[in-house]
Amino acid sequence: MADKVKTKAIVNSERDAASSRGATGGAAAPSGRLVVDKVRIQYRHPVTRLPFTAVEEASLSVGAGEIVSVVGPSGCGKSTLLGAIGGLVPYSRGSISLDGREVSSAGTDRAVVFQKPALLPWRTAVRNVAYPLRLQGMGRKESLQRARAALDRVGLGDFAEHYPGQLSGGMQQRVNLARALVVEPELLLLDEPFASVDAQMRQILQDEILGLLDHRSLSAVFVTHQIDEAVLVGDTVVILSRGPGSHVRAVVDIPLGRPRSPDVRRSAEFAELVDKVWSIVREEIADEFIQTRMRPSE
Repeated sequence: MADKVKTKAIVNSERDAASSRGATGGAAAPSGRLVVDKVRIQYRHPVTRLPFTAVEEASLSVGAGEIVSVVGPSGCGKSTLLGAIGGLVPYSRGSISLDGREVSSAGTDRAVVFQKPALLPWRTAVRNVAYPLRLQGMGRKESLQRARAALDRVGLGDFAEHYPGQLSGGMQQRVNLARALVVEPELLLLDEPFASVDAQMRQILQDEILGLLDHRSLSAVFVTHQIDEAVLVGDTVVILSRGPGSHVRAVVDIPLGRPRSPDVRRSAEFAELVDKVWSIVREEIADEFIQTRMRPSE
């Protein structure tokens, strides 16, 4: 999309730069609304207590109204990186900024949709959605009005007074999404939000979130294990290398246009893009498998 700020990545080795497909490399720092610049995430291993590097170096950016999907092999640090962007995970080097403001802790300018809804079982759907507004000091009447409007947007207006235990898994996740949207964040962070639902509900939720993000022109970072899902939702797909100590292996532009119809799944261009992303991820998985086989047995 020519009018959007494109995601940029700094690829950390000549091998990766040479083999990356669709990647944008270079020495200059990335630019955009969200800027992640040479971020390292390191902490002490809970068992060995030795330093453990989850992400060695990651650089990317997200422009206004842009949706960036993040994929990579299991254990590559996708969710960890998303947590750092959300201000929930500390990073040891580099910088993260949103609209020029440094990200060092959680804030109302970002909202996270986690894998599991984590709804309060003693609160109805509308009161779960209103809860973050109440924490911000908003009055009861206004917070409930906004919460009902958010539930309407995700198709659950008729279930506002239902408790979580009375809702299906897919409906609970839509309440989770409404709770994130109600605070009107500048950046939406989605951490495998459909991982806990079945395949049919997953496709329904994909279609719904595609329409919501298109309608609201939100900037978003979308973490997923599903390659086709990453291509369907994203304007760009950022591919992390295998972990631990991962980095941005490649960036693939997704020129499918906006607004994006779910019917794009049936197009040849969509299939080619899915194959392009998968071929890079597969190389990382294959390299990891080979290295594991070559390690001496204990």
